[in-house]
Parts: sequence; structure tokens; C-alpha cells
Amino acid sequence: FLRHARSRNYVSESEVYKLESVPLDFGDYHPLKPITVTESKTKKMSRKGSTSSTSSSSSSSMIDPLSSVLDGTDPLSLFAAAADPVSTTATMDGTRKKRDKDDSSAVGSDFEPWSSKRSEILARYTTTEKLSINLYMGSEKGKATAPGSAVSEKVRTRLEELDDLEEGSQKELLNLTQQDYMNRIEELNQSLKDAWSSDQKVKALKIVIQCSKLLSDTTVIQFYPSKFVLITDILDTFGKLVYERILSMCMDNRASLPDNFSPESVNDTAKETCLNWFFKIASIRELIPRFYVEAAILKCNKFLSKMGISECLPRLTSMIRGIGDPLVAVYARAYLCRVGMEVAPQLKESLNKNFFDFLLTFKQIHGDTVQNQLVAQCVEIPLYLTLYSPAIDWILQCIAYRAPEVLLTEMMERCKKLGNNALLLNSIMSAFRAEFIAARSMDFIGMIKECDESGFPKHLLFRSLGLNLALADPPENDRLQILNEAWKVITKLKNPQDYINCAEVWVEYTCRHFTKREVNTVLADVIKHMTPDRAFEDAYPQLQSIIQKVITYIHDFSLLFSVEKFLPFLDMFQKECVRVEVCKCIMEAFIKHQQESTKDPVILNALLHICKTMHDSVNALTLEDEKRMLAALINGFIKMVSFGRDFEQQLSFYVEARSMFCNLEPVLVQLIHSVNQLAMETRKVMKGNHSRKTAAFVRACVAFCFITIPSLNSIFARLNLYLHSGQVALANQCLSQADAFFKAAVSLVPEVPKMINIDGKMRPSDSFLLEFLCNFFSTLLVVPDHPEQGVLFLVRGLLNVIQDYTWEDNSDDKIRIYTNVLHLLSAMTQETYIYHVDKVDSNDALYGGDSKFLAEINKLCETVIAQILDHLKTLGKDETLKRQSQLALYFFNTIVAHGDLRNNKLNQLSVNLWNLAQKHGFADTKTMVKTLEYIKSRSKQPEMSHFTDLALRLPLQSRT
Repeated sequence: FLRHARSRNYVSESEVYKLESVPLDFGDYHPLKPITVTESKTKKMSRKGSTSSTSSSSSSSMIDPLSSVLDGTDPLSLFAAAADPVSTTATMDGTRKKRDKDDSSAVGSDFEPWSSKRSEILARYTTTEKLSINLYMGSEKGKATAPGSAVSEKVRTRLEELDDLEEGSQKELLNLTQQDYMNRIEELNQSLKDAWSSDQKVKALKIVIQCSKLLSDTTVIQFYPSKFVLITDILDTFGKLVYERILSMCMDNRASLPDNFSPESVNDTAKETCLNWFFKIASIRELIPRFYVEAAILKCNKFLSKMGISECLPRLTSMIRGIGDPLVAVYARAYLCRVGMEVAPQLKESLNKNFFDFLLTFKQIHGDTVQNQLVAQCVEIPLYLTLYSPAIDWILQCIAYRAPEVLLTEMMERCKKLGNNALLLNSIMSAFRAEFIAARSMDFIGMIKECDESGFPKHLLFRSLGLNLALADPPENDRLQILNEAWKVITKLKNPQDYINCAEVWVEYTCRHFTKREVNTVLADVIKHMTPDRAFEDAYPQLQSIIQKVITYIHDFSLLFSVEKFLPFLDMFQKECVRVEVCKCIMEAFIKHQQESTKDPVILNALLHICKTMHDSVNALTLEDEKRMLAALINGFIKMVSFGRDFEQQLSFYVEARSMFCNLEPVLVQLIHSVNQLAMETRKVMKGNHSRKTAAFVRACVAFCFITIPSLNSIFARLNLYLHSGQVALANQCLSQADAFFKAAVSLVPEVPKMINIDGKMRPSDSFLLEFLCNFFSTLLVVPDHPEQGVLFLVRGLLNVIQDYTWEDNSDDKIRIYTNVLHLLSAMTQETYIYHVDKVDSNDALYGGDSKFLAEINKLCETVIAQILDHLKTLGKDETLKRQSQLALYFFNTIVAHGDLRNNKLNQLSVNLWNLAQKHGFADTKTMVKTLEYIKSRSKQPEMSHFTDLALRLPLQSRT
């Protein structure tokens, strides 16, 4: 074969086969523009003998051909719609969802909804005391009347039920735990839905009334906010059911009401039903259930009159004045604000009046009645005042939403008249826009100083102020004074938890507006307060937050690590998992914000310490994903370190890093790549002409890689790095070191397992080994022979390893490898190789086409061909004929590409392989046809006329 290998002139072949450059005028064409598709519709008439008509239309989007034939209508859907009345309900549901969406859009996305506060309130306001609840016990009277009953009997039954609304028919459950209580409330909510769905509307109303009555009970006062949340969920469900019921009565001939319907478009039946609900509710004797149930269906006023809601809100606001308990009253006001914001957010006057009413009655909180109640329940006034926070915060949020700045001034004046009550002041700062609060920071600090601290400590007020200043900037001249005034109060706090909750907020303000000196002072103060008695162990979340804020605002890491107290602050994270998380945050910030490579010793020492902390957390139980994440962060740091032209210092850094991060394989791989890159940069600087010093340095780099690679676990990582490092050594004229790398790779091939783990799954390794060996062959072409090792000693060694390797029985990879070896050997016989390594003489220069060298190649070639043909013979069984056909064609293509087919024996071998490929009908006809066409096209080229004879000897056989 090799005696007759085709002589190649790579330069002329490149010229012949390179693509011709053609100027291309794009015009209006752009690959991202939508494609215009011409759709052809064929409509077939049902009558016999009619002709089919075809119409074409242009569409800018893809059209479903199945839908287009039916003109967008599905006959099955039409039948179902005609037979199933539920389709009407589905239409109404779709309209209702759209309307609900429009209603909610009246309040913008910048308004925090009640639903986001619900879980926080339930988690914060809990109790261990026993609770009681009154459950409605249904009677037979509550069930729906049979269709055949007389109307008068139905009316009489309803009236009897209404008389029984508030009498008897209920059961008191005592000694319930908090969880039991919540389960019972959920049962009531489900009972309400079940009663409604079974058309027991009066029973549903009874359940709602009984639940509303629970809101007048303050026997376990610290649980009241959570009780309010649970009960109002039921009220919301009831309000929604009533509204949807009346809305469904407005449907005429499947046509729904428009989104902004007027009362004139509502039919009389719906209006009468709506009035009936309001009359039922008006008959409730007790104030609290009457107020809550009417507020729940406030939206239904839209069916009666345009001014219905605006007239009802002031009346409901006035009703609350009749509630004596200030805690119950303030939550009633909160519910009214909540409903009002949902149905009529534009009616701010009623919401403002609601809050001002609350201010007028605020003194009740300190009255004798409340004080006696607190004494009886052993509740301190500070705890009692926190119960008001959710309600007042919500009311003020509703009032302050998109309110002008003048309203804040009015609120502040009213707060001053009440003696700067801390509870109100805190809620005002929480509700209004941060820009308004920040602009008046000094005014608020003055009010905080003068406020009555009983029951609501000042540090919480400073915390609320700090939260606003984290979102908006105060006047520049006031910034330092604000920090001093706040920190005077914060630093005096004795309770570590109170202290850290405030300090965490004000650290962000300090980082935003001041230098590292102030940041250092604040961090020192935190360390001073949190170190005694290891108080930091209970404050890891806050301490983590402080670190996060510092690195958010200080992106210059040389500045950050020059903050004297930053690293001592990190030492407070004694718990390993928390410490590692903090280190990860710092490294993520460094990789994100560090734009240029660095050699700053302050940065390097600090980050090496941080990376070492992450690395040392790895143990046998560490998950692979966690290892990958840590390795990626450390690698990101390694890539950012550069000592410029001081290559020796750079190598010293890599050596130190290798000793520190030896347990993370991806880091070792990165270090090997970095050192190889360092060697190539040295070569670039020296323009390939190494001095004695640089040659020694490059050999040191090569030695680093040679020592490090064996410590890796992944066998393919080792193989590829041996190959890569050998190529780098060859490029730097380190020939003996390159040989050592390639020998190591050859000796490692037998250790490749049959299956390897890839992303947690076991996969066959054959394809990966085949890919590696093909790359290896490409390199071996330019590797010069060692004078003491014989001709092609590396190729021979690799062939021996391939021969001895145990391949899968059903695999042909070994033969594919041998075929690639023929490509290599063919390239080695050329006078000039297709590529070279600069300043390295390959075998074409060393042997100069010597006949002994070519004879050695020929022997190798004969051995390889014999192996291929033997394997083809073993595939003669029925179950392997397809594989035989594919391999025969693969070998045929190799001969056509690399052999000199003017030789009769080679020509005959190619014809035999062609016939074998299609002998048993397993050849792909399209492939065979294209191959034959290629051979015919080659025959038209200069000096390729012998391909014409070959083409005549290659018959195409049909499968039959």
C-alpha cells in the first residue's frame, strides 16, 4: 500500500479545493426576519362530482396545516359545546379571569399586596396558650329545597333559617392548640365552599357570620393578628363567591358583561339578588359580623349604582367607631382599607378618614380597660403594641400609595400632636416612599429623640429610618450627622440581637456614602459587641448580610482588604458551613467585579486564605456539584493572577496554589493549563529562540506538568493533558521531555476502563479513546524519532498497545483506529509534511525520504492492513454482515483518498472492497451513488485519468 501511496502536493491541493469567494448581496434578506410562507388550501365539497378549488394565501407565521383545513374550527369541539352547558361556564370563567386581572391592575405592581404579608404575620404572631372556637352546626333546614316544593314553603324555610342565624346551632370547642385552631378554620373555609356549591347559601352565610364573631374575641391577645389573617381568608372567599354568583346572573345568551360595565347593563334579577344579600347582612344584629360581612361583599355595589362603593365606604368607616376594643377596631380599619384598595383605590379620602379616626381614638390604647386586660393576660405593653404594627402598617401603606409629599408632612404634624408616638412614627417611616423619608431624615431624627419610648424602643425607629436610607440618599450635608446620631443610639444597645439587627441596616448606609475609615470603624464596633460570650453564633444571618453589603459597595479589592477589621470580621464565622458560604460570596464578587488581572500581595494573600478555607471544607461527604462550584471559584481567582513579565514569580504562585488546592481535581487541571500557557507566553516573548535561562524556565514548567498530571483521577484528563503538555514541550524544543509525555500517554492507554462516569452516568469509553488516539496520531506526524530508540518507536509502541487492548466484541473501533493509522503512515511517506512545529525538524527533514525509512513504514503498513482484512473476514456471519459492509466502504474510501490507484494490486483491492460493501445488500445506496460520482469527478482532474477505469469496474448493485 505505502509503496504506492499517492504523492501529495498539499499547497496545490489547497489552492484547488479552497472555496471560491463570491460577493453576496443580501438586499432585504436577514436571517432573523420572519419567513413568508405560502399556504395552499384545498377545500373539498361534499357533493359528488364537484371539483376541488385551491386558493393560496401568504402568511408571516407558521400555520398548522391540520387546523387550516378545518378553517380554525374543530367539529368535535363544536359538538361538545352544543351538548355541554359547562362551556358557558368556561366562557364566563375566562371573562372573569380577564376582569379580575384588569381590577388588580388598577393598583400597580409597585404596591405590595396583602398576600405577601400573610405568611410573615402567621409566622410572627403565635401562641402556646389554648384557644376556643365556635363552630356552626348545620341542620336539615339548611339544605336545598327539592325542585317540586312550593315557592311559599321555600320562602318560609329561608325566613326560619335567618331567624336562627345567631341563636343556637353552634358548638364551642375548647382547649385547642394553635395548629388545631388553624385546622378548624380551614375546615370552616372548606365547609363554606361545600355549602355554596350545594346551593345552601344561607348555611354559607351562617358560617361567615360565626367566623366574623371570632374577631371580637381577644382572650388570647398575642394571637389576634394571625386570627385576623385566617378569618379574613374566609371572608374573602365568601365575597368572591357572592360576586361571581351575581355576575353569572348577568349573562344573557352567553354574552358577558364588559369589563367596565355600568349598573344599567345589569338585569333586574341580578340586581334583586344583590339587594337581597345586602338586606340579609343588614339583619345581622351584632356590629362586628355585620361590618365584616358587608365589607367582604363591598364590590357587589357595582351592580346597584355607580356611587354605591363611594357611599358605602364612609358609612362602614363610621360603623367602626362603635367597636370599643382599640385592637379589634384597628384591624377592622385594616380590612376596610384592604377591600377598598381592591375595589376602589381611587377613593383615598375614605381611607384617610379611616386613619384619622384611628388617631382620634389612639389614646384608648393607654386607657384603664386595655391596661386591665393586659394585666389579666400577663402581657407587657411593648408586646401589646407590636400587635398593632401589621394593621397600622397596612393602613398607612394604602394611604401612602402614590400619595403626594404633602401628605407625609401632614402625618408628621399629627404624629407630633400625639407626642411623637413611637409606634405611629415607625409605621409612617415604613409606609411612605423612601425618597420622602430620606429628604426629611433630620426631622425624623429629631422626632425619634423626643418620642415616648415606652413600649416601643428607639433603636427600632432608627432601624426603620436606616432601611429607608438604604433605598434613597439624604441631603449630602446631613449624611455624617445622621450616621453619628444613629450610631450613638445603636452602640449603646446591650442586647446583642437588638444591636446586630440595627447595625446590619446602617452598614449599608455607611458603605454607600463614606470611606473605608468609617466602614472600618463600624466593623470594629460590630466585632466589639458580638465577640463577648460568642454572641456572633446567634447572629450569622445578620453578619452574612453585613459582608454581602460591604462587598456590594466596595468593588476595589485592594481597598477592601486594606480595611483593617475586614479579615478579623471574617474570623467571627466559626461555623464551617457559614464560613464557606461567606467565602463563596467574596469570591463570586471578586470574579464578577475584578476587571483586570492583579499581582497585589494584599489581594493575593487574602484570597488565597479565603480559597484555602473553601478547599479545606471538602471531605468525603461533599457533593460533586459543590466541589465543581468551589473549583470554579478558585479557578476564577487563579486566572485573574498575573505577574506580567515576571514569569518565575508566576510559576512560584502556581506551585504554591498546587500545594494548597490538591484535593480539587479541576483546580489541578487549570493549574496545568496555566503553566502550559506560561511556557507558550515565554516562547512568544523569545520569538521561539530560547536563551539558556528561558530554556531552563520552560523545562521547569514542563516538569511541573509532568509531576502534577499523575495525581489526577480522571484517566481521560490525564491522557489529554499528557498530549497537550507534550505538544507544548515540543513547541519549546524540549524534545526529550516531549517524548516522556508521549510515552506516558502510550503506557496509560491500557488502563482505560470499558465504562467511565460522565455526569453521574456510566458511558462506554470507546468513542472517547478513539477521539484521543486520532488527536495523538496528528501529533505523532511531526514528532521526530529519537536517535537511540529506532524508527517510529512511538508509533510502534502505540500500535502494540492498541493490539493488546481488550475491545468490546461488538465494536469496530479498533479497525477504525487502524484505518486512521494508515492515514498517518501515508502522510509520513510524503517528501514534505502537511504541517511542522517551528524550529523542530520532523522525520521528513531527518530522513529526507530515505529508502530504509520508507521500508519500515511499509512493514508497519502491511501489518495494519493484514489486521484490517482479518477483522473483515471475522464479520462474515449473518449478524455482522452490516458492520462488514460499513467497514469495507470505510477502508475503500481510505484507499481512494491516500493510495496510488495506478497500481493494479491496489486497484483490485479497492474493487474487492467495493463489492464486499454491497455484497449482502447492506450498503446505503445514496452513499454508494455519491461515492461513485466523486470518483468520476476526480477522473476529470489532471493526472487522474486512471479513476475513469476504476469507475467502470465499480458496479452499483440493487438490494434485490
